[in-house]
Amino acid sequence: MIDWDRVATLKDEVGAEDFDEVVDLFLEEVDSAIDALAAQQQHDDLEAKLHFLKGSALSLGFRSFSDLCQAGEAAAASTPDAVVDLNEILQCYAQSRAAFLSDLPIRLVS
Repeated sequence: MIDWDRVATLKDEVGAEDFDEVVDLFLEEVDSAIDALAAQQQHDDLEAKLHFLKGSALSLGFRSFSDLCQAGEAAAASTPDAVVDLNEILQCYAQSRAAFLSDLPIRLVS
């Protein structure tokens, strides 16, 4: 679900002193995008929203969530009226977020 090697790499890239701030910013931005996704109509800029979420997810190691966003983005790009399971995407984000926050102190000891 979480690519902890990617998370460790990000921590090395931004530095331990700035890592918590990067995580907080990531979660704030993605939470806001998730709220917008949950409130939208099925095809209202769906491809662009999923593209943003996919990229954000990859940067912080949310692998399963990113994979679902990528599949949804591809479906929305190929067929204007594609059915994308937004509930699955939203549920995966909630599970990924919870796992990330729960395991972060154990996985990445400062």
